[in-house]
Amino acid sequence: MTDVEFEAVPEFPKELEKLSKKYKSLNGDFGNFKKVLTKTMPNHVSGTVRISGLGENVKIPIYKVKHFRSIDFKGRGSRSGFRIIYAHIQNSEKVIFIEIYHKNSKTNHDERRIKKYFEDI
Repeated sequence: MTDVEFEAVPEFPKELEKLSKKYKSLNGDFGNFKKVLTKTMPNHVSGTVRISGLGENVKIPIYKVKHFRSIDFKGRGSRSGFRIIYAHIQNSEKVIFIEIYHKNSKTNHDERRIKKYFEDI
């Protein structure tokens, strides 16, 4: 097990709080996700894909989690519809959460936000 440091861009906690009002178990589910992520590092949780096409100025790997388990979606397993976008800074074992959303309310991740925080670093 690796010690992983978790951080978030300023928008992330606001999105998590807003979604938590509708999906009551989300905070607990997110805590469980962080535990699983810590245990699987440096690999990634199944259902996680690296986001491509961000341009050559984004050098830090950015990932999208498509399989996120939520108690609010009983019987659906990891197919809850939540998406979590995060950056993994490998040399310091740091994970920076960028975005969380439900696929029914948003079709894709926010590339502008990713570039705002991770371009040219």
